[in-house]
Amino acid sequence: MIDKLGTAGIVGALLLLAGLVLVAWSSPIVAVGIALVLAGTGLVVKGLATSLMQQFGFA
Repeated sequence: MIDKLGTAGIVGALLLLAGLVLVAWSSPIVAVGIALVLAGTGLVVKGLATSLMQQFGFA
């Protein structure tokens, strides 16, 4: 999976993780909420991308 992200994707994931750690250090409950929102957004985007790829016959 890491090879599919590319350099920009890896840097983005690291920045996202660093931001989440910074929030968790300050307020763990808020960090859990942000993590759930990010996970949900990721699942929605994955579902939309999969559906779009199926419509074009790529999956």
